[in-house]
Amino acid sequence: MSKKEFFAEFLKPVKNNVGAVAPSSKYLVKKMVDPINFSKVKCIVEFGPGTGIITHELLNRMPQDAVLIVFEINKEFCEKLKEINDSRIKIISDSAENLESYLLKNNIMRVDYIVSSLPFSLIPNTIVRNILKIAKKVLNPKGAFIQYQYSLNAYFKLKHNFKKVDLNFTPINLPPAFIFTCSN
Repeated sequence: MSKKEFFAEFLKPVKNNVGAVAPSSKYLVKKMVDPINFSKVKCIVEFGPGTGIITHELLNRMPQDAVLIVFEINKEFCEKLKEINDSRIKIISDSAENLESYLLKNNIMRVDYIVSSLPFSLIPNTIVRNILKIAKKVLNPKGAFIQYQYSLNAYFKLKHNFKKVDLNFTPINLPPAFIFTCSN
């Protein structure tokens, strides 16, 4: 998907929940995946993969026996993700709130990492709280929830749910982004 097509998705009504004006930069992608210990990964979940910029990097680094479950509600982005030819990816066109039921359907009890690009500022607070509560519940105790945002507004929501929240920043992204790495 071109930058122009991505921007067109951003301009659509809020119901699509596209919170970025452009795909993530390679600098943001690196900071999102660097905290992951790929050597022991069995399951990674990605919330809001968009066109799959981070998705591709996760798949490049994941072991062959691992699974990547992605939740994307934007239909155009789902179609783009379906072009990824990799048996390890499961694309789910549903809300991240329903993570637990999809894990049960796939006999997965815990996930090692959750990588999230969800635009919390566009999502009602009750839904954000539900997503974070479920994420914390299914996360492996040695895993992490990794989220980026364009402001620090999400910090207190994340801090309320996770014991430890580390903050990183990349100015080389449109717009510049904060990266939160959260653990229990």
